Amino acid sequence: MARLWSQISSVLPPDEGKFPLQFSDSVDQSVVDVLRQCRQQLYTDRTTACRLLHAQIILDISWEKLNTGTWRDVDKEWRRVYSYGCLFKVAALCREESAEETIRQAVRTCDMGLLMGAAIMDDVLQALVRILNKELPKGSTEEAVRAKRVKLECASIPVIPENLSVPRINCPSLETFRRNYLLPLKPVVLEGIIDHWPALNEHPWSIEYLRSAAGCRTVPVEVGSRYTDESWSQTLLTVNEFIDRFILNKNEASSGGERDSGYLAQHQLFDQIPELKEDIRLPDYCCLGEGDEDDITVNAWFGPGGTVSPLHQDPQQNFLAQVVGSKYIRLYSPDDTDKLYPHPSPLLHNTSQVEVENPDGLRFPEFSRAPYLECVLRPGDVLFIPVQHWHYVRALELSFSVSFWWS
Repeated sequence: MARLWSQISSVLPPDEGKFPLQFSDSVDQSVVDVLRQCRQQLYTDRTTACRLLHAQIILDISWEKLNTGTWRDVDKEWRRVYSYGCLFKVAALCREESAEETIRQAVRTCDMGLLMGAAIMDDVLQALVRILNKELPKGSTEEAVRAKRVKLECASIPVIPENLSVPRINCPSLETFRRNYLLPLKPVVLEGIIDHWPALNEHPWSIEYLRSAAGCRTVPVEVGSRYTDESWSQTLLTVNEFIDRFILNKNEASSGGERDSGYLAQHQLFDQIPELKEDIRLPDYCCLGEGDEDDITVNAWFGPGGTVSPLHQDPQQNFLAQVVGSKYIRLYSPDDTDKLYPHPSPLLHNTSQVEVENPDGLRFPEFSRAPYLECVLRPGDVLFIPVQHWHYVRALELSFSVSFWWS
């Protein structure tokens, strides 16, 4: 344990005087006083129980603040307080005990800070989770065999008529892409532009690789066939738990014989787990946007065959890069929005009420008159989805995609 604590303490300030704890007046003085106690205990001889108690007080108080009102109205200072609570809890957990379950709890605590908190002390939680992750065992050979078998279970690939097919082009120049597709806002499948990604070469994103790189990391998972369903919900699972339950189908079926579907969707996984970020690259064409590189939102989409994103539109340009498996995608122009029946609810105004592959012609008679394009994305393909273009996505098999939203 001395070795692990030595590594952890090496990324912390050397003494209490160099440990920053500055907050605005929005944080109660009583909370700041407890934070200072936690800091003092970090550098003095106290019991683990005492350190854990004070860390948990900080976490409980700040958690209540994070869950009051809407997320956008949460004061960032309270997110910072929550991150400090996670830091102090990790330090308390790893000070004396090195059991595997304790380290897993510490990793989960770091992830909760990364997901719900705000960056503190040069992103110290990222540094801690890298240290802790190296202490945990990786996946087994038996699991690798099961994962390969799952990957082979591929649904039939739709045949796309030529007149409905999204055009394809191989490695166009920046000017060609800008002139022919970006300015006129025309969808296109770009081929050959991500062949150099390590995720497709040196580190192919197999289930066993994802377990090895991120298995014990906690991520948000959507549970349910689509986010418009009443039964849809979200939960927090480790990547290993997600793979076991929803990819390898180790979870029990319901009384009706059906299994829940799960989707790691629209999550900024690569900010949380930089090791995976090293396996991808920003498409060069993003430089044609107006913002900086930091303004590009990179999301992960990982799930089994059958996961669906209902017909919807986004307020930014989108490159959807396919890394693992294949997806069927259908696109509609924003000019035909009146035929696509957006939800009247302000919360879902960017989502159609129509089930694209099983439309109700009586409720939505104009839908069949809306022209569309479609395609099947395979590993190495990148689909340009112009801003406000409606798109429907269905995974045909185990799939991992990366989206880049840019202005």
